[in-house]
Amino acid sequence: MQEKKKILAISGSTRNGSTNHKILKLIAELVSDNFELTLFDGLATLPHFNPDLDNVDSLPKEVEAFRSQVSEPDGIIICTPEYIFSLPGSLKNAFEWCVSTTIFSDKKVALITASASGQKGHEELNLIMKTLGAVFNDETSILISGVRGKIDVDGKIIHEETLEKVTNLVKKLLEDLAVGGS
Repeated sequence: MQEKKKILAISGSTRNGSTNHKILKLIAELVSDNFELTLFDGLATLPHFNPDLDNVDSLPKEVEAFRSQVSEPDGIIICTPEYIFSLPGSLKNAFEWCVSTTIFSDKKVALITASASGQKGHEELNLIMKTLGAVFNDETSILISGVRGKIDVDGKIIHEETLEKVTNLVKKLLEDLAVGGS
């Protein structure tokens, strides 16, 4: 039996019960038969980026663990809200800890911005992932505006078009992973 491909899911929200966490949990259910999905839960524990600490001798252990979790899986799904027309600071901070590495280079990713509006945050997420060398396209990058009206309290997507977008994004990422690995 072939080993399951591994996916790391990163929520840009540090809020308990966020819609972004709910979307990632739904995706975990969608892929559970064929893929192993792990939700990264250490975003809030990462120290503020400091270039002086970005070396082997002084790298904080939380950053080392995060980089390891990003480098190991075959693919990554990022689901984030937009804060003040940008990414949440904690998510951008995590990405800043990756700039001096190649851990996102050629990594297949799916990008979801789920927020009230989200347009500017989604543009920023796409730009940062391109800068880090991640591999994605229009089929693996979606914006869900007005997300709170599209997901119920149990985390089910109740808006048919949104459910279709998420399902198609997951399907395309899984196809990409099946074809080319990481």
